[in-house]
Amino acid sequence: MAFMTRAALIMVLVLVVGGVGFLATWDMPPPSAHVEKVIPNDRFKR
Repeated sequence: MAFMTRAALIMVLVLVVGGVGFLATWDMPPPSAHVEKVIPNDRFKR
């Protein structure tokens, strides 16, 4: 039983370290959605 627990903990640790390493090295592209917002002229000082 101790062997199974130790093996499960090692597998979880490897998955966590691998996930952190993947996220640290992943070159995620920035969002490229076009945003257009109309600002009324009343908001500007004259």
